Amino acid sequence: MRAPDFSQWLNLEPYGMEASKKSALLAGALRELTRWHAAKCQAYQRILALQGADSEAMTTLEQVPYLPARLFKEFDLLSIDRSEVFKTMTSSGTTESQVSKIYLDRATASFQTKVLSRLMSRQLGKQRLPMLVVDSPGTVKERWAFSARGAAILGFSLYGQDVTYALSTSMKLDVPAVEAFLDRHRDTPIFIFGFTFMLWLHWALPLQQLGKVLPIHSGIILHGGGWKKLEDQGVDNETFRVALQSCVGGMKVVNYYGMVEQTGALFMECEEGWLHAPVYADVIIRDPYTFGVAGIGQEGIIEVLSVVPLSYPGHALLTEDVGVLLGEDDCACGRLGKYFRVIGRVPKAEARGCSDTYEART
Repeated sequence: MRAPDFSQWLNLEPYGMEASKKSALLAGALRELTRWHAAKCQAYQRILALQGADSEAMTTLEQVPYLPARLFKEFDLLSIDRSEVFKTMTSSGTTESQVSKIYLDRATASFQTKVLSRLMSRQLGKQRLPMLVVDSPGTVKERWAFSARGAAILGFSLYGQDVTYALSTSMKLDVPAVEAFLDRHRDTPIFIFGFTFMLWLHWALPLQQLGKVLPIHSGIILHGGGWKKLEDQGVDNETFRVALQSCVGGMKVVNYYGMVEQTGALFMECEEGWLHAPVYADVIIRDPYTFGVAGIGQEGIIEVLSVVPLSYPGHALLTEDVGVLLGEDDCACGRLGKYFRVIGRVPKAEARGCSDTYEART
């Protein structure tokens, strides 16, 4: 059986396809992926049989059979031979025994990088900006941390230059290193990346305590994951944004939603403050009691879909997050596609964000 080829998707504008066309195109691709994974992964084939799923009958996104994201914590699910594994990604669970393992071959890893490049060019433009990572360089070396957090740092670093870490190995703000970085890039837009709780704990709060406002007046702060601990402290998205901007001047702050269990599904925040599904991915909100499709404005469990996962059956996953669909093709920002917001975790679900996990270990 020949592997699906979705390379033509890279020619599409990430947020430029209207609902009717996107739904049909994406449903066809996911139907093809379902057949592929059923043929290549026996465990997935058995799951489909137990669900009574029929790929031939799937005509809409809502009919694509989904897996609970937690399943990847319990089982090795891959649609390639072990010899073809190029990279193994692990989620950041609160215990080392409870992590998802995601297996990528070279083709999937390459496609993931190209999709991310398309999404990042919308945020950063074509030019690679000087990049400041609000984390420690040890994060990409230490075995426990080189998971979703370390991989994200390395992934986003591809779109920066002069990548500099803002924290020391002891996770303290390295003010001299930050100031030296800014001296090298005066009057230049800056790209700052960090996980949400890390930015709050190790960037915003220390700078506020020092009474420092860094001379950065343009660029972007990109962050994601780890909202659970901030919500427990009464810090919402707007409070977080204001705190960050008060430390660096007029930088743009952009949140994103994504997970290691689904390669290539990144939902970026728009100027209106909503998360958007690009053409390569989609989101469905499911009623927590019936698992039917929830309507616009109705809270439910978030399901994410993506055309990228070829090496493992992760193209349709039910998360443990609660969200609400706000609309489709009619956001004031001008982007087409569904837009939504994340409300929180399903009750009793573990804190699984990368920076949540870091905080739990300290």
